[in-house]
Amino acid sequence: MAATGWAVGLPGGVVMVSVARQAGDFSDPRAPEAEDARRRLVDLPWTWLRQVHGARVVVVGQPGEHSGEQADAAVTTCAGAALAVFTADCAPIGLASPEGVAGAVHAGWRGLVAGVVEAAVSAMRSLGASEVVAGLGPCIAPHAYRFSPAELDKVAARLGPSVRSVDAAGEPALDLRAAVRAALERAGARLVASSPTCTHCSADHWSWRARRDTGRQATVVWRRAS
Repeated sequence: MAATGWAVGLPGGVVMVSVARQAGDFSDPRAPEAEDARRRLVDLPWTWLRQVHGARVVVVGQPGEHSGEQADAAVTTCAGAALAVFTADCAPIGLASPEGVAGAVHAGWRGLVAGVVEAAVSAMRSLGASEVVAGLGPCIAPHAYRFSPAELDKVAARLGPSVRSVDAAGEPALDLRAAVRAALERAGARLVASSPTCTHCSADHWSWRARRDTGRQATVVWRRAS
């Protein structure tokens, strides 16, 4: 799955796909090459976001709605909509419920502290979701994510001590996956699938920390038509 990287099926007929860099650069979703890559990946109108590391969630009522808006998460009940987030070390999260409510979240440390995961789960519940489960795509691992103690204190104050780790040199580091798990628990949601890939270590993925890559990989979430 070199082109699609990592994929998982979630409840309610929801599919989550995190592509690798071979699928193309999604840093500018309006570029012709990104448009071509979108069509190859899933032939549905995409809702893509201008991500700002905040906690705003858009509710997508029709395919492609809210594309280009400033937000870090999108949720929908529409089977014809594809929700996309773009990352190069941050955590891409797919959300689903048995009722077929779907969500996609871009979660960097600032967004996690701001409460983007909790906001997305709350928005899904407002659309009728009961149990919410999550998939976590490729993101940076703690051994490669040295973090300033002051910023690490902010994340730990919000999400608990499990987010604290050390990097390969024994310096303070953020465990981004643990932070996502903690945020999901706070929201009453459950992580059911997680990619083992560290974007910093993988030559197949864009990574800002490893190489100052400006490219972005896409994670797309959609519900299959019944």
